[in-house]
Amino acid sequence: MNVSRRWLEAFLRRPLDVAATRDRLTRLGAAVDAVEPRHHGLGDIRVALVLDVQPHPDADRLRLCRVDDGGTSPLTIVCGAPNVTAGRRYPFAPLGATLPGGLRIERRRIRGIASEGMLCSARELGLGEDHAGLWELDTDARPGTPLLEAIPLDDDVFVLDVTPNRGDLLSHKGVARELAASLGVPFRLPEIPGAAGDDLPPPVRAGATGATAGVTVAIEDAAACPRFLAAVVRGVRPGPAPAWLRQRLEAVGVRPINAVVDATNYVMLELGQPMHAYDLAQLRGGRIAARTARAGERLVTLDGTERALPEGAPVIVDGERVVGVAGIMGGADTEVSAGTTDVLLECAAFDARQVRRARRALGLATEASQRFERGTDRWAAPAALRRCLEVLRAVAGGTLADAPVDCWPEPTHPPRVFVRLGRVTQVLGVELPLAAVERALVAVGCTVLAKPDDHRLAVDVPGWRPDLREEIDLIEEIARQYGYDNLPTELRPFRVGAQPDAPMAVLARRLRAALAGEGLCEAVALPFAPPDPAGAVAVQNPLSAEEGFLRRRLLPGLVRQAERNWAAMTRDVRLFELGTVFTPAAPGAWPGEARHVACVLTGRRDPAHWAIAGGDFTLWDLKGLLERVVTLAHPGGRIQVEGDAWLVVDEVGHRVGWAGALDADRPRWAAPLYGLEVALHDGPRPVPRIVPPPVTPAAERDVALLLPDGLALAEVLRVLRDAEDPLLEAVDVLSEFRGGALPAGVRSVALRLRWRAADRTLRDAEVDAAERALLVRLRDALGVERRGGDGA
Repeated sequence: MNVSRRWLEAFLRRPLDVAATRDRLTRLGAAVDAVEPRHHGLGDIRVALVLDVQPHPDADRLRLCRVDDGGTSPLTIVCGAPNVTAGRRYPFAPLGATLPGGLRIERRRIRGIASEGMLCSARELGLGEDHAGLWELDTDARPGTPLLEAIPLDDDVFVLDVTPNRGDLLSHKGVARELAASLGVPFRLPEIPGAAGDDLPPPVRAGATGATAGVTVAIEDAAACPRFLAAVVRGVRPGPAPAWLRQRLEAVGVRPINAVVDATNYVMLELGQPMHAYDLAQLRGGRIAARTARAGERLVTLDGTERALPEGAPVIVDGERVVGVAGIMGGADTEVSAGTTDVLLECAAFDARQVRRARRALGLATEASQRFERGTDRWAAPAALRRCLEVLRAVAGGTLADAPVDCWPEPTHPPRVFVRLGRVTQVLGVELPLAAVERALVAVGCTVLAKPDDHRLAVDVPGWRPDLREEIDLIEEIARQYGYDNLPTELRPFRVGAQPDAPMAVLARRLRAALAGEGLCEAVALPFAPPDPAGAVAVQNPLSAEEGFLRRRLLPGLVRQAERNWAAMTRDVRLFELGTVFTPAAPGAWPGEARHVACVLTGRRDPAHWAIAGGDFTLWDLKGLLERVVTLAHPGGRIQVEGDAWLVVDEVGHRVGWAGALDADRPRWAAPLYGLEVALHDGPRPVPRIVPPPVTPAAERDVALLLPDGLALAEVLRVLRDAEDPLLEAVDVLSEFRGGALPAGVRSVALRLRWRAADRTLRDAEVDAAERALLVRLRDALGVERRGGDGA
């Protein structure tokens, strides 16, 4: 999305610093990929007043002009433009100025007379293709005024990387809204030069069918087109649009066509609502409707290409034929031309998914489809139609023939989402006052209703933000407005999840800790490798021709890392890697995957030190490391000798690992290289046990026990657990007490015992009996007595 700085300034009524605006938009989530300056090279051009025009004495097509450029005396300019006229103002390039094309203005003699500068055309200034004559300036600026002050032509275009969920940023109003909320300033639509300012009648609400100015408007498929508005304007003049409108379109890369089409494009770029204008005289049957395409229908689109329409694609039809692909492109038969006098304006909401499917099937992406695919604001469609009528009448004239019609078979309201203040605090890590939360949500267009009784807010989401569906989406908006830089970065208390980690993840974590403790550094490499003689899985789109296969082992990659270290004159290398290896499978099947751990060692066993004799790694150092790795990675594995190396086999005799000396491109000064590789044992994963909540009440007893200092509380809990009381649900430790009337070397520990039966409410007699049985067991097993009473 290209966004004009001057257009944004017209919304905000304030100047914007380019660098600050770029950084602010990026912080708000609208990443600025580039900033493209426009017409900044016109700084040398001034406004000049032609005082007098005389024919050149030696050339029929040249004229001598006396020009006031704001200096002390008029200048003589030789000019060949046929439209130069005394009393008019033109852009003037003085001596020493450089035009956008690189031409430097110097004093030149033309047919014997020196020219002291140059009066310029729009093409020479890079402002258009008109080279037939000078650019006549419509300004009263005094001679000598810089052109960019008299006519604000310079601009900066922000190239935004708009994510799919932020369709509102595909409009200048959406971007201005973000800036206004961040800056804390108001914004409003720019004024339209020449706008009549009179009140326009509101659209007349209808169901699936309505009419305006004698034209029937209908929705035949509400799923494809939920809302359809239309208006008829008669007596338009589709000539060139005014300069201000052309400049705004050209600034963001849109080619001006004529005043009518330019008005619809202007509203699309300003509000994000695509519009379309039909030549009313070319619509047949006095009817326009929205439906889906039928089998065999075809259309010649505005680009002159005849297209077969996919069945089910949303289309616009008149009384006899298809006249446009809804949300993508109109048809050539009904386009606005120089002879058009009456137009029908379409402003509709189309289903995003159906527009996306049609665009893909046709291979036809347009500015309109880009916006409809992200979702337009169907609730703001009447305001967009009103804005388009205002612009159209200002730039192309015409009269609104009748009140617009608004076909909306199933009216809806924007969604309402509830936000809990406690949840905001929990997610952001900072407690925001209610007023700050309300202010942040209102700034992005939400309507907020506070509900202080239950500490939450009822938020009506604006129609231009279809991505705000849940509470967490609104919390993200609060964070954006509060400022990510203002959120705390320290680790706060959190609730530990009940889902256990995957066994493979736990094993990998333990291996990393153990190998790092042995002094090895972890290597993280891509899983690509050269071809393997034993066969390997080929990659269809490899990153390089040398490594076009998925690796079968980790050790070859670590050997290459050791060789790179030797190339950098590093002799002592200790590396390990935890990664996935792949084995080929039958055609059409996925390759096999397994997790391995591998290590390589070379160089000194200990760091060089005057007090340590030291020495290089040997095979026996590797053997010790292998035993440590096998204990963790494959607990059931056995190590067997195989020549000068070791094999690791599992319980059934399958080979799962190897260790020994490695072949490598080793310089003479390097020590031998040793390595090992072991497959990780992927044991059975624990199945979470789901226990329904109890439906019967529990019975609790608090018991104080006297424990000698030499007896661990864990032993007491073990005895209670081994008692296998079927009704005992939990044992909680309440407190520990020493001193007072207690003998020396004895402490009092208070426990809470909880019993529960799943099918009935326990009686006191049952609980008393269970309590006595546990106390007897503790006395017999550990000699523990109940404080202040008989344990029996």
